[in-house]
Amino acid sequence: WTTPITSSRATKSSSNSAHSGQIVVGTPQEEELICCDNSDAAACHNLSLRLLDELREAKSRNLTCTEVSIPCDLTTRIASDILRVSEREPCGVRGCTVYIEFEEEPQNSRRIGTLKVDSEMVSTFELYLTLRQDKRGWASLLPQFMKNLSRSVTISSDYSLTKHKLYSPYESS
Repeated sequence: WTTPITSSRATKSSSNSAHSGQIVVGTPQEEELICCDNSDAAACHNLSLRLLDELREAKSRNLTCTEVSIPCDLTTRIASDILRVSEREPCGVRGCTVYIEFEEEPQNSRRIGTLKVDSEMVSTFELYLTLRQDKRGWASLLPQFMKNLSRSVTISSDYSLTKHKLYSPYESS
């Protein structure tokens, strides 16, 4: 159910084999965007690709594994949620900084990446994205020493997104 993605602009391969050193996403029949119109769909797609790029960098920098598998629609759903919570912000999604955290065990997370949506814009709010390790896959059946040898991480489709505003809205009395 996985296909390697070699770059953010790459097309999905028809092969079902996973290559080591890759971030792997599931292969949907047709990637379904949760956004409403074409401009929203394009923004959602672009943000989804940027999230994938950040996860690729995090894999080599922070996750000490050879392969990361993620559900096929995960970055699209996250991007859609980011756009949704950005709608009422003064600068929209451009004022957003996303801190990506990875939770291997409950209540034990670490920051693996940061995505500033627009590097030229001052951040008006922060989003904390917590990705969780999926413990239900075949790797959960392996003995601990085999898990260490496989060096593969599977990310769950469950995630949390927490918003923190960096301003207080002006209120007139």
